[in-house]
Amino acid sequence: MAFEKEQTILHLALDALQKTTGVVGQAITLEPETANGWRADAQIKLEANGQQYAYLAEIKRVDRFAPLHDLKNRAAKNVENLLLVAPRITTEIAEKCREIDLQFIDTAGNAYLHQPGLMVLVKGERIKENEKLPWVTEDAKGKGTATNLRMIFALLCKPDLLNAPYRVIKDTAGIALGAVGWVFFDLDARGFTLGGKNKGGRTLVQREKLLQEWITNFPIKLRPKLNARRFTAPTRDWWANVDITRYNAQWGGEVAAEKLTGHLRPETITIYWHADATKKTLTQLVADNKLRADPKGGIEILEAFWDFKDEPAMPETVPPLLVYADLAATLDPRNLETARMIYDEHIANLPA
Repeated sequence: MAFEKEQTILHLALDALQKTTGVVGQAITLEPETANGWRADAQIKLEANGQQYAYLAEIKRVDRFAPLHDLKNRAAKNVENLLLVAPRITTEIAEKCREIDLQFIDTAGNAYLHQPGLMVLVKGERIKENEKLPWVTEDAKGKGTATNLRMIFALLCKPDLLNAPYRVIKDTAGIALGAVGWVFFDLDARGFTLGGKNKGGRTLVQREKLLQEWITNFPIKLRPKLNARRFTAPTRDWWANVDITRYNAQWGGEVAAEKLTGHLRPETITIYWHADATKKTLTQLVADNKLRADPKGGIEILEAFWDFKDEPAMPETVPPLLVYADLAATLDPRNLETARMIYDEHIANLPA
Protein backbone atom coordinates (compact mmCIF):
# COMPACT_ATOMS: atom_id res chain seq x y z
CA MET A 1 0.00 0.00 0.00
CA ALA A 2 1.27 3.46 -0.85
CA PHE A 3 2.85 5.47 1.96
CA GLU A 4 0.32 8.29 1.49
CA LYS A 5 -2.59 5.87 1.86
CA GLU A 6 -1.13 4.46 5.08
CA GLN A 7 -0.99 7.97 6.51
CA THR A 8 -4.58 8.63 5.43
CA ILE A 9 -5.85 5.44 7.09
CA LEU A 10 -3.95 6.27 10.28
CA HIS A 11 -5.32 9.81 10.50
CA LEU A 12 -8.88 8.70 9.72
CA ALA A 13 -8.68 5.92 12.32
CA LEU A 14 -7.38 8.29 14.99
CA ASP A 15 -10.16 10.79 14.20
CA ALA A 16 -12.78 8.03 14.34
CA LEU A 17 -11.38 6.77 17.65
CA GLN A 18 -11.83 10.20 19.21
CA LYS A 19 -15.40 10.47 17.89
CA THR A 20 -16.54 7.09 19.25
CA THR A 21 -14.55 6.90 22.49
CA GLY A 22 -13.11 10.31 23.33
CA VAL A 23 -9.58 8.87 23.25
CA VAL A 24 -7.26 11.38 21.56
CA GLY A 25 -4.51 10.03 19.33
CA GLN A 26 -1.49 11.55 17.65
CA ALA A 27 1.16 10.22 15.25
CA ILE A 28 4.61 10.94 16.68
CA THR A 29 6.92 9.47 14.03
CA LEU A 30 6.44 7.47 10.84
CA GLU A 31 8.27 4.19 10.16
CA PRO A 32 10.28 4.16 13.41
CA GLU A 33 12.84 1.39 13.86
CA THR A 34 12.82 -0.65 17.05
CA ALA A 35 15.90 -1.66 18.98
CA ASN A 36 16.04 -5.06 17.28
CA GLY A 37 15.76 -3.62 13.77
CA TRP A 38 12.03 -4.16 13.13
CA ARG A 39 10.37 -1.20 11.40
CA ALA A 40 6.82 -0.30 12.35
CA ASP A 41 4.53 1.88 10.24
CA ALA A 42 4.15 4.58 12.88
CA GLN A 43 4.70 5.48 16.50
CA ILE A 44 1.56 6.94 18.03
CA LYS A 45 0.46 8.33 21.37
CA LEU A 46 -3.03 7.96 22.82
CA GLU A 47 -4.37 10.06 25.68
CA ALA A 48 -7.28 9.02 27.90
CA ASN A 49 -8.30 9.90 31.46
CA GLY A 50 -5.28 12.15 31.83
CA GLN A 51 -2.84 9.36 30.97
CA GLN A 52 -0.74 8.77 27.86
CA TYR A 53 -0.23 5.42 26.14
CA ALA A 54 2.45 4.68 23.56
CA TYR A 55 1.98 2.26 20.65
CA LEU A 56 3.79 1.12 17.54
CA ALA A 57 1.27 0.82 14.72
CA GLU A 58 0.99 -1.71 11.90
CA ILE A 59 -1.28 -0.31 9.17
CA LYS A 60 -2.85 -3.21 7.33
CA ARG A 61 -6.07 -4.41 5.75
CA VAL A 62 -7.30 -7.57 7.47
CA ASP A 63 -10.20 -9.67 6.18
CA ARG A 64 -9.35 -13.10 7.61
CA PHE A 65 -7.98 -14.58 10.83
CA ALA A 66 -4.54 -15.83 9.72
CA PRO A 67 -2.79 -12.41 9.58
CA LEU A 68 -3.99 -11.68 13.12
CA HIS A 69 -1.87 -14.48 14.58
CA ASP A 70 1.12 -13.33 12.51
CA LEU A 71 0.72 -9.82 13.92
CA LYS A 72 0.35 -11.13 17.45
CA ASN A 73 3.52 -13.21 17.10
CA ARG A 74 5.35 -10.21 15.64
CA ALA A 75 4.24 -8.11 18.59
CA ALA A 76 5.49 -10.70 21.05
CA LYS A 77 8.92 -10.72 19.38
CA ASN A 78 9.35 -7.03 18.65
CA VAL A 79 7.23 -4.67 20.73
CA GLU A 80 5.07 -4.77 23.82
CA ASN A 81 2.24 -2.55 22.58
CA LEU A 82 1.52 -3.19 18.90
CA LEU A 83 -1.61 -1.55 17.50
CA LEU A 84 -3.27 -2.81 14.32
CA VAL A 85 -4.67 0.10 12.30
CA ALA A 86 -7.05 -1.02 9.55
CA PRO A 87 -9.54 0.54 7.14
CA ARG A 88 -12.31 -1.71 8.50
CA ILE A 89 -12.49 -4.34 11.22
CA THR A 90 -15.59 -6.55 11.05
CA THR A 91 -17.37 -7.77 14.15
CA GLU A 92 -15.94 -11.26 13.63
CA ILE A 93 -12.39 -9.95 13.27
CA ALA A 94 -12.90 -7.71 16.33
CA GLU A 95 -13.93 -10.71 18.42
CA LYS A 96 -10.87 -12.64 17.28
CA CYS A 97 -8.59 -9.69 18.12
CA ARG A 98 -10.04 -9.54 21.63
CA GLU A 99 -9.65 -13.29 22.00
CA ILE A 100 -5.91 -13.18 21.20
CA ASP A 101 -5.46 -9.74 22.84
CA LEU A 102 -4.44 -7.92 19.66
CA GLN A 103 -5.25 -4.23 20.03
CA PHE A 104 -6.70 -2.36 17.03
CA ILE A 105 -8.48 0.73 15.72
CA ASP A 106 -10.17 1.30 12.35
CA THR A 107 -11.55 4.17 10.27
CA ALA A 108 -15.15 3.43 11.34
CA GLY A 109 -14.37 3.97 15.02
CA ASN A 110 -14.15 0.33 16.04
CA ALA A 111 -11.42 -0.28 18.62
CA TYR A 112 -9.94 -2.65 21.14
CA LEU A 113 -7.44 -1.05 23.54
CA HIS A 114 -6.13 -2.80 26.61
CA GLN A 115 -3.47 -1.30 28.87
CA PRO A 116 -3.36 -0.58 32.62
CA GLY A 117 -5.95 2.13 33.18
CA LEU A 118 -7.29 1.82 29.62
CA MET A 119 -9.98 -0.58 28.42
CA VAL A 120 -11.90 0.14 25.22
CA LEU A 121 -13.99 -2.18 23.05
CA VAL A 122 -16.09 -0.86 20.19
CA LYS A 123 -17.33 -3.15 17.43
CA GLY A 124 -20.03 -3.17 14.78
CA GLU A 125 -19.49 0.41 13.64
CA ARG A 126 -19.77 0.89 9.87
CA ILE A 127 -18.15 3.45 7.60
CA LYS A 128 -20.72 5.94 6.36
CA GLU A 129 -21.11 6.27 2.59
CA ASN A 130 -19.76 9.82 2.55
CA GLU A 131 -16.76 8.83 4.67
CA LYS A 132 -15.48 5.94 2.57
CA LEU A 133 -11.83 6.10 1.64
CA PRO A 134 -11.56 8.04 -1.63
CA TRP A 135 -9.47 5.52 -3.52
CA VAL A 136 -11.68 2.54 -2.65
CA THR A 137 -14.31 1.62 -5.21
CA GLU A 138 -16.61 -1.36 -5.25
CA ASP A 139 -14.63 -2.64 -8.22
CA ALA A 140 -11.33 -2.75 -6.34
CA LYS A 141 -12.14 -4.47 -3.07
CA GLY A 142 -11.89 -8.21 -3.58
CA LYS A 143 -9.80 -10.93 -5.10
CA GLY A 144 -12.34 -11.66 -7.83
CA THR A 145 -13.05 -8.15 -9.09
CA ALA A 146 -12.17 -7.05 -12.60
CA THR A 147 -9.76 -4.44 -11.27
CA ASN A 148 -7.84 -6.97 -9.17
CA LEU A 149 -7.73 -9.43 -12.05
CA ARG A 150 -6.37 -6.83 -14.48
CA MET A 151 -3.55 -5.84 -12.17
CA ILE A 152 -2.71 -9.37 -11.01
CA PHE A 153 -2.47 -10.45 -14.66
CA ALA A 154 0.08 -7.69 -15.28
CA LEU A 155 2.07 -8.66 -12.17
CA LEU A 156 2.11 -12.35 -13.09
CA CYS A 157 3.23 -11.63 -16.65
CA LYS A 158 5.66 -8.84 -15.74
CA PRO A 159 7.11 -9.48 -12.26
CA ASP A 160 9.25 -6.32 -12.49
CA LEU A 161 6.02 -4.34 -12.05
CA LEU A 162 5.91 -5.38 -8.38
CA ASN A 163 8.26 -2.49 -7.60
CA ALA A 164 7.43 -0.17 -10.49
CA PRO A 165 5.95 3.31 -9.99
CA TYR A 166 2.20 3.22 -9.49
CA ARG A 167 1.59 5.20 -12.69
CA VAL A 168 3.45 2.55 -14.71
CA ILE A 169 1.32 -0.19 -13.14
CA LYS A 170 -1.82 1.86 -13.78
CA ASP A 171 -1.02 2.25 -17.49
CA THR A 172 0.03 -1.38 -17.92
CA ALA A 173 -3.00 -2.87 -16.18
CA GLY A 174 -5.56 -0.35 -17.44
CA ILE A 175 -6.93 0.53 -14.01
CA ALA A 176 -7.38 3.71 -11.97
CA LEU A 177 -4.29 5.05 -10.24
CA GLY A 178 -6.04 4.98 -6.87
CA ALA A 179 -6.82 1.27 -7.21
CA VAL A 180 -3.16 0.20 -7.45
CA GLY A 181 -2.43 0.68 -3.76
CA TRP A 182 -5.67 -1.02 -2.80
CA VAL A 183 -4.87 -4.12 -4.88
CA PHE A 184 -1.43 -4.31 -3.25
CA PHE A 185 -3.15 -3.89 0.11
CA ASP A 186 -5.43 -6.84 -0.72
CA LEU A 187 -2.53 -9.02 -1.91
CA ASP A 188 -0.55 -8.23 1.22
CA ALA A 189 -3.51 -8.97 3.51
CA ARG A 190 -4.03 -12.34 1.81
CA GLY A 191 -0.36 -13.30 2.05
CA PHE A 192 0.60 -13.02 -1.63
CA THR A 193 3.12 -10.19 -1.27
CA LEU A 194 5.75 -9.29 1.27
CA GLY A 195 7.64 -6.05 1.84
CA GLY A 196 7.07 -3.00 -0.30
CA LYS A 197 8.00 -0.26 2.13
CA ASN A 198 11.46 0.20 0.66
CA LYS A 199 12.47 0.63 -2.97
CA GLY A 200 12.60 -2.77 -4.63
CA GLY A 201 11.37 -4.44 -1.46
CA ARG A 202 8.09 -6.01 -2.58
CA THR A 203 8.17 -9.71 -3.46
CA LEU A 204 5.51 -12.12 -4.69
CA VAL A 205 4.97 -15.32 -2.71
CA GLN A 206 2.60 -18.23 -3.27
CA ARG A 207 2.78 -17.44 -6.99
CA GLU A 208 1.24 -20.76 -8.04
CA LYS A 209 -1.76 -20.26 -5.75
CA LEU A 210 -2.29 -16.72 -7.05
CA LEU A 211 -1.96 -17.89 -10.63
CA GLN A 212 -4.59 -20.60 -10.17
CA GLU A 213 -6.89 -18.11 -8.48
CA TRP A 214 -6.55 -15.79 -11.47
CA ILE A 215 -7.22 -18.58 -13.97
CA THR A 216 -10.36 -19.58 -12.04
CA ASN A 217 -11.76 -16.05 -11.75
CA PHE A 218 -10.84 -14.66 -15.17
CA PRO A 219 -13.61 -16.32 -17.26
CA ILE A 220 -16.23 -15.45 -14.63
CA LYS A 221 -15.31 -11.95 -13.47
CA LEU A 222 -13.21 -10.25 -16.14
CA ARG A 223 -13.80 -11.87 -19.53
CA PRO A 224 -17.53 -11.01 -19.61
CA LYS A 225 -16.58 -7.32 -19.32
CA LEU A 226 -14.37 -7.26 -22.42
CA ASN A 227 -17.15 -6.26 -24.85
CA ALA A 228 -17.04 -9.44 -26.90
CA ARG A 229 -18.21 -9.31 -30.52
CA ARG A 230 -18.86 -12.41 -32.62
CA PHE A 231 -18.40 -12.88 -36.36
CA THR A 232 -18.42 -15.48 -39.10
CA ALA A 233 -15.76 -15.70 -41.86
CA PRO A 234 -16.28 -16.85 -45.48
CA THR A 235 -13.62 -19.59 -45.14
CA ARG A 236 -12.48 -21.85 -42.31
CA ASP A 237 -8.77 -21.01 -42.43
CA TRP A 238 -9.11 -17.29 -43.21
CA TRP A 239 -6.83 -16.45 -40.26
CA ALA A 240 -3.82 -18.49 -41.41
CA ASN A 241 -2.18 -15.75 -43.50
CA VAL A 242 -3.41 -12.71 -41.58
CA ASP A 243 -0.87 -10.42 -39.92
CA ILE A 244 -3.03 -9.69 -36.91
CA THR A 245 -0.63 -7.07 -35.52
CA ARG A 246 -1.56 -4.78 -38.43
CA TYR A 247 -4.87 -4.27 -36.69
CA ASN A 248 -3.43 -3.55 -33.25
CA ALA A 249 -4.63 -7.00 -32.19
CA GLN A 250 -3.31 -10.37 -31.06
CA TRP A 251 -4.41 -13.96 -31.42
CA GLY A 252 -5.75 -15.63 -28.30
CA GLY A 253 -7.26 -19.02 -27.49
CA GLU A 254 -6.88 -21.84 -30.00
CA VAL A 255 -5.04 -19.88 -32.70
CA ALA A 256 -2.49 -18.66 -30.17
CA ALA A 257 -2.15 -22.20 -28.85
CA GLU A 258 -1.50 -23.52 -32.36
CA LYS A 259 1.18 -20.90 -32.94
CA LEU A 260 2.83 -21.60 -29.57
CA THR A 261 2.76 -25.42 -29.78
CA GLY A 262 1.88 -26.50 -33.34
CA HIS A 263 -0.35 -29.05 -31.63
CA LEU A 264 -3.89 -27.77 -32.12
CA ARG A 265 -6.06 -27.19 -35.18
CA PRO A 266 -8.19 -24.16 -34.28
CA GLU A 267 -11.96 -24.42 -34.51
CA THR A 268 -12.82 -21.28 -32.56
CA ILE A 269 -10.95 -18.05 -33.33
CA THR A 270 -10.24 -15.65 -30.48
CA ILE A 271 -8.79 -12.18 -31.03
CA TYR A 272 -7.85 -9.56 -28.43
CA TRP A 273 -7.99 -6.07 -29.87
CA HIS A 274 -6.21 -3.12 -28.27
CA ALA A 275 -8.94 -0.52 -28.53
CA ASP A 276 -8.31 2.94 -29.95
CA ALA A 277 -10.51 6.02 -29.85
CA THR A 278 -11.68 5.72 -33.46
CA LYS A 279 -11.99 1.89 -33.57
CA LYS A 280 -10.46 2.22 -37.03
CA THR A 281 -8.28 -0.88 -36.73
CA LEU A 282 -11.24 -3.04 -35.68
CA THR A 283 -13.25 -1.79 -38.66
CA GLN A 284 -10.30 -2.61 -40.94
CA LEU A 285 -9.93 -6.09 -39.48
CA VAL A 286 -13.59 -6.87 -40.12
CA ALA A 287 -13.64 -5.33 -43.62
CA ASP A 288 -10.32 -6.73 -44.90
CA ASN A 289 -11.22 -10.27 -43.91
CA LYS A 290 -14.91 -10.10 -44.92
CA LEU A 291 -16.11 -10.94 -41.43
CA ARG A 292 -19.84 -10.83 -40.87
CA ALA A 293 -21.50 -10.07 -37.53
CA ASP A 294 -23.07 -13.23 -36.14
CA PRO A 295 -24.00 -13.68 -32.45
CA LYS A 296 -23.37 -17.43 -32.82
CA GLY A 297 -20.25 -17.10 -34.96
CA GLY A 298 -17.00 -18.95 -34.26
CA ILE A 299 -14.90 -15.77 -34.26
CA GLU A 300 -14.76 -13.79 -31.05
CA ILE A 301 -13.13 -10.37 -30.77
CA LEU A 302 -12.57 -9.02 -27.27
CA GLU A 303 -10.98 -5.83 -25.98
CA ALA A 304 -7.47 -6.32 -24.59
CA PHE A 305 -7.16 -5.34 -20.93
CA TRP A 306 -3.39 -4.81 -20.67
CA ASP A 307 -0.75 -2.66 -22.36
CA PHE A 308 2.79 -4.01 -22.22
CA LYS A 309 4.58 -1.00 -23.68
CA ASP A 310 8.03 -2.38 -22.85
CA GLU A 311 7.77 -5.01 -25.60
CA PRO A 312 9.81 -3.87 -28.64
CA ALA A 313 7.11 -5.04 -31.01
CA MET A 314 3.66 -6.47 -30.42
CA PRO A 315 3.83 -10.26 -30.67
CA GLU A 316 1.07 -11.91 -32.63
CA THR A 317 -0.15 -13.93 -29.65
CA VAL A 318 -1.43 -12.78 -26.27
CA PRO A 319 0.61 -13.70 -23.15
CA PRO A 320 0.68 -17.48 -22.51
CA LEU A 321 -1.17 -17.10 -19.22
CA LEU A 322 -4.20 -15.74 -21.07
CA VAL A 323 -3.96 -18.45 -23.73
CA TYR A 324 -3.95 -21.07 -20.98
CA ALA A 325 -6.92 -19.50 -19.19
CA ASP A 326 -9.03 -19.32 -22.34
CA LEU A 327 -8.26 -22.94 -23.26
CA ALA A 328 -8.91 -24.23 -19.72
CA ALA A 329 -12.27 -22.47 -19.56
CA THR A 330 -13.58 -24.44 -22.57
CA LEU A 331 -13.24 -27.81 -20.75
CA ASP A 332 -12.63 -29.32 -24.21
CA PRO A 333 -10.25 -32.32 -23.78
CA ARG A 334 -8.14 -31.36 -26.81
CA ASN A 335 -7.82 -27.81 -25.49
CA LEU A 336 -6.97 -28.99 -21.99
CA GLU A 337 -4.16 -31.18 -23.34
CA THR A 338 -2.68 -28.23 -25.23
CA ALA A 339 -3.18 -25.96 -22.21
CA ARG A 340 -1.02 -28.30 -20.13
CA MET A 341 1.73 -28.07 -22.75
CA ILE A 342 1.58 -24.27 -22.69
CA TYR A 343 1.68 -24.25 -18.90
CA ASP A 344 4.75 -26.49 -18.75
CA GLU A 345 6.65 -24.64 -21.47
CA HIS A 346 5.69 -21.00 -20.94
CA ILE A 347 4.18 -20.44 -17.49
CA ALA A 348 5.50 -22.81 -14.81
CA ASN A 349 9.04 -21.43 -14.80
CA LEU A 350 8.30 -17.72 -15.06
CA PRO A 351 10.24 -15.74 -12.41
CA ALA A 352 8.29 -14.60 -9.37
